[in-house]
Parts: sequence; C-alpha cells; structure tokens
Amino acid sequence: MNNKMSANKIGAALVVGGGIGGMQAALDLAASGIKVYLADNKPAIGGVMSQLDKTFPTNDCAMCTMAPRLVEIGRHKDIEIISLANIDKIEGEAGNFRVTLTKKARYVDESKCTGCGTCVSNCPTLNTVQPLEKTKVVLEPQFTNAKDIIEKHKDREGPLMPILQEINTTFNYLPENALRYVSQETGYPLAQIMKIATFYSAFSITPRGKYTVNVCLGTTCYIKGSGRLMEKFSDNLGIRENETTPDMKFTLKSVRCIGCCGLAPAVAVGDAVFGKLAVSQIPDIIQRYKEVA
Repeated sequence: MNNKMSANKIGAALVVGGGIGGMQAALDLAASGIKVYLADNKPAIGGVMSQLDKTFPTNDCAMCTMAPRLVEIGRHKDIEIISLANIDKIEGEAGNFRVTLTKKARYVDESKCTGCGTCVSNCPTLNTVQPLEKTKVVLEPQFTNAKDIIEKHKDREGPLMPILQEINTTFNYLPENALRYVSQETGYPLAQIMKIATFYSAFSITPRGKYTVNVCLGTTCYIKGSGRLMEKFSDNLGIRENETTPDMKFTLKSVRCIGCCGLAPAVAVGDAVFGKLAVSQIPDIIQRYKEVA
C-alpha cells in the first residue's frame, strides 16, 4: 500500500502567493530537490513587501531584503514562476494532486521578453490619443503659464515629466484644465498623464498650501512619538491629514520616511527638516511660517 502511494507521488510542489513568504518557501523546496511552481495573480512576484520602504522591527530596507531572493528565484532551474494566474480547482490528495489555473493574458511572448521596454513605448493603448471631448481645450486665465511651460519642453525627448514638474511647481498642484491642455498639445493620452499625476507623492491634483507639512510616521519616528506631533499640527492648524488651511498657507500630510531616522521624530515643512522635534515647539514653527509673506 505504501509502496503504491509512493510510486504515484510526483516530485513537484505548488506555492500559492509570490510574497516574501512564498518566495522563501519556493527557495527552500527547490533546495531540497523539488520542482517548484510559484503562482501569483499579480504581474510579478514580490507582494506587499515590494511596496514597502522599511520593515519592522529591524527597520531594514525592504528591497535589500527581497532583492537577493528575487535574483535567486529568477536563476534557479527548479523554480518556475506562473504570474497573472488564478486557481480554479484543486483535485487529488497530498503527494498526488492536480491544480487547474486560469492565466490572464500578458499580450507579450514571455519566452522572448528581454525587458527592453519597447512594448511599452509602442503600446497602442498608452500612445494612441483617445479624444475624450470634441471641443478644443482652452487654458483658464490663471493657468496661462502652462502654455509657456509646454513650449519650453515639448521638443525634448520625454517631455511629459519635466512639463508636469514645472506646472506642479508653478501652481503648487496639477490643475485639471492644465492637464487637459497638456494632453491636447503633447499628444499624450489624458489617462497616461493622470496615472503619473496620481502615482508620485510630489504631485497633487488638488490645490495645496504654500507649505506642505510632512510628518514622518515611519517606524522609527512613530516609536519616538510622531503620532503626537501629527495631532498637535492638526489642532494648531485646524485641519486634518490631507487637508489644506483656508488661507492656502499649509497642507498637512504624512510620509513613511524623510531619510533622517537618526533625527526621529522628524517633520519636514517645505524644504526644511525639523529633527528630534518636541510637541511644545510646534506652535512656534507654525507662527514662523505664518509671518513669512
């Protein structure tokens, strides 16, 4: 009986989920001589950890922890990654089972992909202008500077990012009217422009104050009491996180790291960083910026 069951067993394993736990499990199984299929429903493995800056409790760099495993999995002859896949059915028993997956289309031949990015630059969805409105976009009077900004950059290679950066700096946010005008004048689809505008934290599609107060809520700063700093700024400014004061002077935001963990708790107001900040110092800081013209 036991011999018969052993003969039916197949030396392969399926790891469901390509996060850091699934990656390590795949490596451990492969090191034991087992063929491993690593399945994930995302376009790439890495999971939530690939989106983190630091990890608790050691405050280690998330990518530094994960990158060696990514490289090892990519090179391992006994690990096969199945991305964009959902599990439909599992049949059989431990040691002899069959899994049915549905794999979503990637629209490229993965066996020939070298990561050159040519498919992205030639993607018809990204690069074909979809006219969302028949009328021509006319800049509102307060945003006419956007025309000069576009003229300044439109003949350079990859003009979109510098155009958005300068518009954001000029108006302190990215006005909808200006973005529609950028799409019209440069030929970039509005959907692609909005993807960039909403991805980077340096950009905002809603009006922001002259000074952005970034309270660091990363692990080190939070342990040192940055949560209390956020509450104090909120009380003194009369706004909550992600809101702007009525006089358009301050916008209150939180960030996960401002790169000075040794000065925790830290807050950045505009371009200035205040380290080892005490709650009692906050009213003076706010008053100092209020007095600036």
